[in-house]
This record gives sequence, structure tokens and C-alpha cells, in this order.
Amino acid sequence: LCLCGTGFLWSPDRIQLWLDVFLSLPRPGRTIMDAGFVVRESSHSNGFHSITSPKSALEKLQKNGVVDADHYDDDIGDLSEFSLHHSEPIPGDATNGEHCGVQKLPQESEEGNVEYKRKLVNPSPERLEHLVSQLKFRLAEGCGECLYEIGVEDNGIGSGLSADELRESIDTLKHMASKLNADASVIRTRDGLSGTVAEVLVRRYAAEEFFEVRVAVVGNVDSGKSTLLGVLTRGQLDNGRGLARSHVFLHRHEMESGRTSSISSQILGFDSKGKIVNTAGLKGMTTMEICEASAKIINFIDLAGHEKYLKTTMFGLTGHAPDFAMLMVGANMGVSQMTKEHLGISLALRVPVFVIVTKIDLCPENILKETMLQIKKVLKSPGCKKIPIVIRSEDDVVVAARNFVSDRIAPIFCVSNVSGKNLDLLKQFLNLLPARTDWDQMSKLPAEFHIDATWSVPGVGAVVSGTLMKGTIDLNQTLLLGPDEFSKFVSVSVKSMQTKRMPVRTVRAGQTASIALRKVTRSSLRKGMVLLAPALKPRACREFDAEILVLYHSTTIAPNYQAVLHCGVAQQTVKLLTMDKEYIRTGDKAKCRFKFMHRAEWLCEGTRLIFREGRTKGIGKVVRIVPEDEHIGDVVKKKPVKYEEAADAPSAPPATVAAAPLAVPTVHHLAHSPSSTNGSGAHPPTHGRYHAHGTGHHHAGHAPPEEHSKAAPQKGKEKLPEEHSKGTPQKGKEKPDEKSHAKREHKEAKKR
Repeated sequence: LCLCGTGFLWSPDRIQLWLDVFLSLPRPGRTIMDAGFVVRESSHSNGFHSITSPKSALEKLQKNGVVDADHYDDDIGDLSEFSLHHSEPIPGDATNGEHCGVQKLPQESEEGNVEYKRKLVNPSPERLEHLVSQLKFRLAEGCGECLYEIGVEDNGIGSGLSADELRESIDTLKHMASKLNADASVIRTRDGLSGTVAEVLVRRYAAEEFFEVRVAVVGNVDSGKSTLLGVLTRGQLDNGRGLARSHVFLHRHEMESGRTSSISSQILGFDSKGKIVNTAGLKGMTTMEICEASAKIINFIDLAGHEKYLKTTMFGLTGHAPDFAMLMVGANMGVSQMTKEHLGISLALRVPVFVIVTKIDLCPENILKETMLQIKKVLKSPGCKKIPIVIRSEDDVVVAARNFVSDRIAPIFCVSNVSGKNLDLLKQFLNLLPARTDWDQMSKLPAEFHIDATWSVPGVGAVVSGTLMKGTIDLNQTLLLGPDEFSKFVSVSVKSMQTKRMPVRTVRAGQTASIALRKVTRSSLRKGMVLLAPALKPRACREFDAEILVLYHSTTIAPNYQAVLHCGVAQQTVKLLTMDKEYIRTGDKAKCRFKFMHRAEWLCEGTRLIFREGRTKGIGKVVRIVPEDEHIGDVVKKKPVKYEEAADAPSAPPATVAAAPLAVPTVHHLAHSPSSTNGSGAHPPTHGRYHAHGTGHHHAGHAPPEEHSKAAPQKGKEKLPEEHSKGTPQKGKEKPDEKSHAKREHKEAKKR
């Protein structure tokens, strides 16, 4: 029970299976080995894993009922790449690495920024030139950084090197890196089969064009998002009373309330050796100074956590195109509804998420344990399907950073902004975060700049800021700005540009920038517009086809349904025109055609979208931009069927119904009874108690009580009987017309 952290009694067969595996281990209680199957769970793991396993062995234990099948996803495959601990060597066949405790890496790939080298000892000049060319390719694949595994075979087995061979190999790698204006630094070492294996990070020197990774900071309100950014970017701990977050807030009301209401950007710089550039001081370093000294920039996008700012948060996640999402959870607060909302939006946009648990210094141990169990449950849910892994050492950081892009694991850091606990592990993880997009290839495409904010700067003019998704932009380059209110694109010229408040002459794909435009007014600009290369010959999109999935809706969705669409920087109400089904409900998929309600937008095929309306949520993907000649316009609603009296319906209720005896005397009976008339048959005065009109009487019989009660005015405070109060017009209101009167009579007749 201690071995697996389960709280139920096992059958004898299960216990015997585990004992057979358990007794063959050199370290009881730490590693389980069965035909290459390795599972590590510390006694305090609470279901957070540190695993390395072939899928066949996993299926074997699932078949015997020892491991819960729902605990792992069916398509996990070989989990050796997720091993966060290296095993000690044990007896077995060391030639193929299957029966040894040494960590086995995946087969070396011809692409990517990871290279395996058995050793680099005294290479010949020709060999050295070939190695430099190979390093140049790996640096280009990793946008200026790559990772070398020294002492590892091409099949991923860590053979290891002696101390002298390892030192010479690292010196050779540093010499190779110096030829490419790069630096090499050892990030960790581990044991191999017959020596030591080293992982070396190679990164280019700081230059004008730095490597940028965008990280969106999301989470519930008061979870410590702005405080953590203040601690990371200012280099000093928080005092527990809001000192760190005061350096991050933009508005006065944010300082007073302590809550972020807008989108702000903070940067964290790393040099070529992986050291943080941001230093603490009275004023700290300026943005320009950080960029000039950094080879890699982590651009934090601080988003709002309160529910009323959810629209702003969604725009930050869709319009700013983050590479990763940092989900903040307060240890003393647990997983709230807004935490799940932000996690769901990030997963819908296919953004990898890692979790930061803050305020562990003031949280009791039992509450922290409950919070961690909640996080584990959410991450393992069917909608998430991730493996939660708590980071506790530098080895955990390196392996988690390497496999984080695979979107299969969810690293969890438990930090304190006051004591600084585990902040060094988080900084090292941020330093090793790789790029998710090959921006060098995207730079070869025509320019596409998404605008997420506009300003009017005195002495400069109209300025737009955003992210360059494709291509490059140079000074004095002519671009197309649009779409405007008339769905047109106008030609503009670039006056000046800045990246991280640093003047530049060229902006490349993947960078955020501010661009000043010539002969453009602020009033003609808006969020959601784009700057495009003239070669694209852009056309505004008013209608488009999309494949959607309804995550939640209380009833049904049919044509003419309206919702707010978030797609890139576009944020507007859309109307559902047509779809391939009559209606859709929660969990249904459909191919639909949408129309923007107010103005045309710029969309690209394949872009992911999110639509919301109240509690309704849906995700999808744009599959086709509809040309203008194929627009179908608004769908005309079917007119509601008006009430028309049927030909066979009686104009008045049958006489038999009117003659039926009633238990309660009616107004008509009170008015025409012998005791209530004088000798001439005239009606006596009612003194304001009851009054009945004589309209609608039939010749000799009594009219139905309902017919008279409809015309009886209500006076005084006395309450009429229930059957007379129906249909009685209130005082001061107009008398209903003949059609509504006939309709009401028909309803009363059907009731009788």
C-alpha cells in the first residue's frame, strides 16, 4: 500500500504480482522493474509520477488490475522520455540498454535542436569543420540555441565517458561554439553505463536579434500572478504586502485594488550562459538594457484573473499568440472555477500549460495537500489528459523542459514569493524552454502583422503594436492596413519601429513590436486590424465556414444563433447562418457558416477559434473563407403562425354549457335574480360592489359566466371569484380588440 499510494485492500493475486516484481529489485520500495518497466512513486507523491515505461509492460499491469487503466492515457506510448530520475545500473543486457537502470533517451532525430555525441576528443581539422556545420544546423533549428548530449549513442543509450574524455569533449564543443558566436555551458551530468553523461546548452551571444518566447500568465484572481512576475523580473523577493506587484501594475485603480484589469508585458532576460540578466537595484534595469545584454527573452503576458475581465483575458490568449501558458494556483485557495476556465481556453488553443502553486509559505500542510490533489484530478480529467509531475530537482527541470513541447506532461512548481523557495528551479525551467515554431521558415513568407493595441504619440503620430506572425518588416516598407469600416485595405508606410522599447531597423517573425505609420490618424485604427504585404492581395472576410465543437450549451443551437467570436486578434459578434445539421447540442460537432455582424475581419484558414455567449462555450477551426459572390446573407426567420379562428369553431360557447348549474353564484345571476330587480325589471343600484354589463346577452337564456366576467370592471379592493377574475381587464387599460377577444373566447371554450 505504501508502494503505490493506494488506500484500498488488494486481492492475493495483485499482491503476489507486485511481490514478484518487488523482490527482484536492488532498492526495495524505490523502483519496480519487470521486463524493462520502471515506475517511480515517492511516498509523498499523491499520484504525481516520475515514470519510465514501455507501453507493453504498462498494459500488462493494467490487464492484471494493478494499475488503473484510466490513470494513464491510451496513447501515451513509450514513457521513457518522461523519466525525471535516472536509475542505478542493475544486472542485465547492457548492450541494448533494455535491462539496465540507466536512462535511455529516444532515437536521435535528424531534425530539431538536440544532438547526441559519443565523444569529441581531438577531432581532425576536416572532422572539426563538419562538426561546426552540424552545430550551425542545430542552432538554426532551435532559433539560436541547441542541446548536446555528450556520452550518448545515436540510439539513445548513455554509454558515458571518463572524467578526462568528458572534459576534452566539452572543451572541443566550446571551441566549436566560439566559431559560431555562441557559448556552451553544462546544465547537468548523470551516470552512464561506464562513465558520466553531460548535457550541454549551446546558445548564441547576445545580439540585435534576440530569441523571444512568449508566456501567458493566467489563473484565478488573487493567486499571485503579478507578484510572481515582479519577483522574477525585478530580482528581489516580495515583502508579503504587495511590494513586488507594485512594479507591474499599469493603472492607479490596479494599485488600489491589487487586481490586474489590463494586459501588460514584462520581460526576463538570459545571457548566452543561461544566467539571468535582470538585476535588483533602486531603479532596476531598463527594458533596453535588458534586451542589449540578453540572448534569450522570456516575454510574460500578464492577464486579468477576475471574472468580469474574462473578455480581456481571452483576447490576450488569442491575439498575443503565446507559446506557453503559466497557470497560477494559490495554495490556500485551491482550484476555482476561473482556474478551470483559463485552463480550458489554453487547451482549446493548443497552448502547453505548466502549473505554479504559490503562497506555500503561509498555507497549512493539509490544505496544500488537498490543493495538489485537486490539481492532479483536473490535469488527469478526460478533457485534459496530462501527466502531472512535481518538479523537485534540477534533473526534473531539464527533462521536463525537453519534453514539455510534446504536450503530454504538465510540470508543477511549488514556490513562495516571500521566502524564494523553488524559484531557482522555475528560473532554470524558463531558461530551457524551447521554441514551438520554426520562425526562420516563417520569416521567408510575406509579412503579416497582427495589431492588438493602438496609440497616438505626440511628435510621432499613430502607433500600432502587435506580433509579427510571418515575414519581416523593414523601415520605410509599404504595407496594406485593414480592413477598415468599408472592408478595404489602404497603403501605408513604416516610419519607425521598436522592439521592447529598443529602436530597430528590422522586425522578424515571432517578435512583438511597435510600428509608427505615416499619414494615418488614430481614429482610423482599431484592435483587430492587420498589416499585410501587398503580395498577399488581401480581401476582407465577412462570411466563413468553420468546424465547431460545442463544449456546453443549456438548450439547442440553430441558425440565427449569435455569439462572440475570438479568433486571433478578431473579436466580434457573429451570426450562425447555416449548418449541416438541423440543430446541435452540448458535445455535438458541425460544419457551420458564420457571418460577422458589424464589420469585416481578416482571417486565415486553419486558425483556431473560440465562441462564447453567456455560459455557452465552443471551439473550432476556420476551414474556408467564403468569397463575396457566394455570400448568402442573413437567414430570414419563419414568421410565427398567427391565430386564426377555425371555421368549425363555435363563435360562442354551447348553450348546454351556459345552462349548467354552478356552485358559486355569478355576477350575471346576482344581477338578474328576482330578488335583485324591481317590479319593472330594472337593475337596482349596486353601490360599487358588483356591476355587470348587459352587452353580449343571448335572447332568453343566460350568457356564460366567462363572457360577462370579461367585461366586468374591477372596483374597490374586494376580490372577485376566481372564474370571474380570468380575463378581466384592469382599470386604465384599453379594451382588447375583437381578434384577441375571439381568441380568448375560443380558449375558454376549449377549457370547458
